[in-house]
Amino acid sequence: MDFSLSPEQRQIRDEVRKLCVKFDDAYWLKKDRSGDFPHELHAALAAAGWLGIAMPEAYGGAGLGITEAVIMMQAIAESGAAMSGASAVHINIFGLQPVVVFGTDEQKRRMLPPLIAGKDKACFAVTEPDAGLDTTAIKVRAERRGDHYLLSGQKIWISTAQVANKILILARTTPLDLVKRKTAGLSLFYTDLDRTRVAVRVIDKMGRHAVDSNEMFFDGMVIPEADRIGAEGDGFRSILHGMNPERILIAAEAVGIGLAALRKAASYARERVVFRRPIGQNQAIAHPLARCWMNLEAANLMVMKAATLYDRDLDCAAEANAAKYLAAEAAFHACETAVLTLGGMGYSKEFHVERYLREVMIPRIAPITPHMILNFIAEKILGLPKSY
Repeated sequence: MDFSLSPEQRQIRDEVRKLCVKFDDAYWLKKDRSGDFPHELHAALAAAGWLGIAMPEAYGGAGLGITEAVIMMQAIAESGAAMSGASAVHINIFGLQPVVVFGTDEQKRRMLPPLIAGKDKACFAVTEPDAGLDTTAIKVRAERRGDHYLLSGQKIWISTAQVANKILILARTTPLDLVKRKTAGLSLFYTDLDRTRVAVRVIDKMGRHAVDSNEMFFDGMVIPEADRIGAEGDGFRSILHGMNPERILIAAEAVGIGLAALRKAASYARERVVFRRPIGQNQAIAHPLARCWMNLEAANLMVMKAATLYDRDLDCAAEANAAKYLAAEAAFHACETAVLTLGGMGYSKEFHVERYLREVMIPRIAPITPHMILNFIAEKILGLPKSY
């Protein structure tokens, strides 16, 4: 199995890298300090047609696969944009896969082209304060009222809700105590974000300041029936079509951040002279960096394997989860090693690696914790008893 890039894939990587050069370290340091959304990057990627890389050609996309999207997202993160750049466009790549798979032709024609063109910005709302990773326990209700639904309840850790005009949201349409299976009674909607019926509150967080995270409080927000994706009560099955691509893309972004940190650290180790020799000549500096490169390369192979399986419509749940775990861990250790390599300068915002370390915590935690991935692999692959 050969995961080397084809000429077309190398061209994707090179073109995205070329576009990202315009958004240099100074740009991302400014965004980190101000907390402003990177509208300029979003607009540039939209204008170049990259936001629809994995969307059907019939609706304005490029019709390529998650493998090509992986290459693109890794290039964005590796440019130094890290999660602040990747998260700005992340939902465009995987978020509306349920619409692609389960949406009607009318919905696809109405919903996909504006997102691909960059006219719409979307947020993705699943997580709730009392449910966490137990998605079947969510409490946000969408109550049927004729040809529409009334949405009420609370979501948390919702990215880009400050700038979004659209929302992809999972809600209960049948109470949990009235369904035979926990996964039943959930419905998925893609609709306008009516800010007169929802309060959006920013969460002040450790990193990725340029892309907001939020609590959302819905108070009778109206959702037309025409904005429901798939059958009522079948939303859990629909949302699964976005979960594996999300894990694969997050993994690719983590590898990109790790490579960016490694590049900074290796450059510093070549140039920084102490005791009349570059510090990179010392094996205590060189060996950890070499180990980071190997771990990132190994993780990236799993990313590519998972993406290839997904694009071939083969089961990739184990590989997608493993890729996310391995990439996040490798990237975290690369960023930590970069900070330690630079010493005091690594703690300085001027050298950027401290920002990478703050932002790389996101792929370690989200969209699923490393502990839950280990649980999944232990149960599904090794056949061990379920532990939760």
